[in-house]
Amino acid sequence: MNADAFRAHVRKFFTETTPAVLGNDGSGVQRAQSWRAALFDAGLAGFGYLPQHCGHDHPDAYAAIYAAESRRRVPREDSVFGIGVGMALPTIRDHASTSLQDRFLRPGLRGEEIWCQMYSEPGAGSDLAALQTRAERDGDEWVVSGQKVWTSGAQHSDFAILLARTDPDAPKHAGITMLVLPVRQDGVEVRPLRQMTGDTEFNEVFISEARIPGDWVVGQVNGGWSTAVALLAHERKQTGVASMQNAENQRSRAGRVPIPASQLIELARQRGRVDDPLVRQDLARLVTGERIVNHLRQRSGIHPSIGKLWRTRQGRAAAEVAASLCFPAGPAWIGTSPPDGHEHDDYFSFHILNARGMSLGGGTDEIQRNTLGERALGLPREAGPDRNTPFRDLPKN
Repeated sequence: MNADAFRAHVRKFFTETTPAVLGNDGSGVQRAQSWRAALFDAGLAGFGYLPQHCGHDHPDAYAAIYAAESRRRVPREDSVFGIGVGMALPTIRDHASTSLQDRFLRPGLRGEEIWCQMYSEPGAGSDLAALQTRAERDGDEWVVSGQKVWTSGAQHSDFAILLARTDPDAPKHAGITMLVLPVRQDGVEVRPLRQMTGDTEFNEVFISEARIPGDWVVGQVNGGWSTAVALLAHERKQTGVASMQNAENQRSRAGRVPIPASQLIELARQRGRVDDPLVRQDLARLVTGERIVNHLRQRSGIHPSIGKLWRTRQGRAAAEVAASLCFPAGPAWIGTSPPDGHEHDDYFSFHILNARGMSLGGGTDEIQRNTLGERALGLPREAGPDRNTPFRDLPKN
């Protein structure tokens, strides 16, 4: 089909197919999988992938058409695939063997399999290379033991992109391997971590002699740091600009994304504050911020930490405006019976509390600024342990 026909096809998918799919009964995850399958079957998933993996052979330029037409229309249920579609699958596409690509890309893009990312550990957060989860070769398999934490979506996941130490005698950045871990096995225990929103979005994961096929390595054995950095670039791009895809009229507690400015404008109208010059100024800043994020999304070559930082700034500013427009105890109200005159559900309460997490997930604001300083501006690296010291000789937390 030509470009005009493709644009019409995308519009029809969001105006007709999407409401029909999301109108079906089922859990949020089931609805997300149904929508992702419909997206794939319509030939609208996996731009930048080979036809055998994405199910279409549209010209590269059609990706821009889809991006423009899907803006503010993607249902928030699709956030369950943020790690898989936005981070794990692109890394597998770019760095894994052909056999792993054939095994994981198509079912992942179609939503048949859900992914999580097992990076952070209790003693390896900002200093990710200090991770101590170990993987040892046992015949045709890897045997993995250790602990991961802040693992978003692990409770729903079938597979995880896992970083593990495979050579403790190498320097800490050189002895790491990226593996694909089957989550649903006896050696993997997922424990939810309850947040102040009341939800359990992320988890701690205990791994005890879990098994991984020997060839499920992404990149090279002991060369996992380079693939880890590649995935982080996809992560920062995903968290920085993907929020502009979410449907602006959907009131959902899914996903860590800024409250759309249009919803806050409507809230200001309901509160009789839309003519307040200070409120109007705040709303204008939010509208401007959304447009800036959208422009960043359309630029090529921009460092992903810039979009990630701007998403954080936008999300926190939107939450502060929501808190000022709601009643003083707004963040504390959960349920369907707020005080008289303040008839809103817990949607805004959730996002007011949840916004602070934007400064943490995907790398803290401080890490993003360090990354920009060192990799974009060429500033000297921060002082740290000798990068040539074997990992087993370094002090541990």
